[in-house]
Amino acid sequence: MPKIAEIEDTPNPNAVKFMLKEPLTWGISHSYDNAEEAKSDTLASALFDIEHVTNVFYVDSCLTVTQDGEAHWPQLARLIAVPLREAPAADASSEALVAAAAVAIAGLSPEDQVRFDKINAMLDEKIRPYLRSDGGDLHVIGFSGNFLSVHLQGACGSCPSSTSATLISITSLLRTIEPDIEVLSV
Repeated sequence: MPKIAEIEDTPNPNAVKFMLKEPLTWGISHSYDNAEEAKSDTLASALFDIEHVTNVFYVDSCLTVTQDGEAHWPQLARLIAVPLREAPAADASSEALVAAAAVAIAGLSPEDQVRFDKINAMLDEKIRPYLRSDGGDLHVIGFSGNFLSVHLQGACGSCPSSTSATLISITSLLRTIEPDIEVLSV
């Protein structure tokens, strides 16, 4: 039963970040763009049952909810708090999921695996903490040649600046270690 520690605005005016006293997961992010995607997730499904909710993202002790811009946040936050309080906190079974998620992209050559590890380390150190502080995250979808495919999640996935300024910043930073890299949002 996670309790809300703090509710914070994000750079996306339609998204709010709920900081929790207990984690919902241990390192595994969940991101849903609609109720159909969320149907197997009890918490996300309950949140999509709330009118105006358009995106749900959560990882560790952070839940970001995006709305369609038609709701008043104080009222919507009270509605969101109900299923959030009923959600189970992270448990030991999450550890296996964390270990499975940590496995690098399968099928990379040894050289590309070294490159990918450096890229992922930089994402972990310089990019993900900032995205998470704004109520979002970045998930690597693929890596082939000089192309890194990423999926921006949470507030970052629906923020107007995510497809421009955020991707440009990520690309610029990664080019300090991979000069020819292209970052694509999928």
